[in-house]
Amino acid sequence: MVYYLIFIIPALLISLYAQFNIKSTYKKYSQIRSSRGTTGAEAAVTLLQRNGLGGKVRINPIAGDLTDNYDPRDNSLNLSQTVHSNTSIAAIGVAAHEVGHAIQHNEGYTPLQLRASIVPVANFASSASFPILLVGFLLNSMNLVLVGILLFSAVVVFHLVTLPVEFNASQRAVVQLSQAGLVSNDEVPMVKKVLGAAAMTYLAATLTAIANLLYYVMIFMSGRDD
Repeated sequence: MVYYLIFIIPALLISLYAQFNIKSTYKKYSQIRSSRGTTGAEAAVTLLQRNGLGGKVRINPIAGDLTDNYDPRDNSLNLSQTVHSNTSIAAIGVAAHEVGHAIQHNEGYTPLQLRASIVPVANFASSASFPILLVGFLLNSMNLVLVGILLFSAVVVFHLVTLPVEFNASQRAVVQLSQAGLVSNDEVPMVKKVLGAAAMTYLAATLTAIANLLYYVMIFMSGRDD
């Protein structure tokens, strides 16, 4: 119980705050129209063309809210409906962020390549670690718990590698929007707030993963001592 209070509760609170912050920030700036009146899709097209990717990356509208993503497997930039056809500061900021990933992929950005290479391992570890840990704890089998911890460590590594990928994409987005003249000097801080709030969700997810790993390790150490 002590370990839970020390590691899990603080991480949970940070995660809840990050989710609240991104939703409130996105809602605020999704109601502010960009001075150029450019939609998220139009901003993406402009930035892709500026970086020689106009004919290489396909832009698709997708369902959902904040479901935007760039898929390097088929060079597709997928924008949610609230981003694709919206002219808000939030919409063009999110679209530019995803273009940032496309630029990373085209340049062979090392952290992005590393993340892509460990995705299969991270997916397997994410689904298998908790059941193994649970069985290990129930059977008081420290060997199984150790296997679960090692698997979950791969999940933590994935989160850690994701941070520079996401932060870099946001930095690229601000620079690209500014250089393309898609946002004014007054709008740059607004874009930064939207992308900063989004970045905090990745940071919160990483801290939560680390907190869980430490929690499992402390239980494992206590079990060995017993």
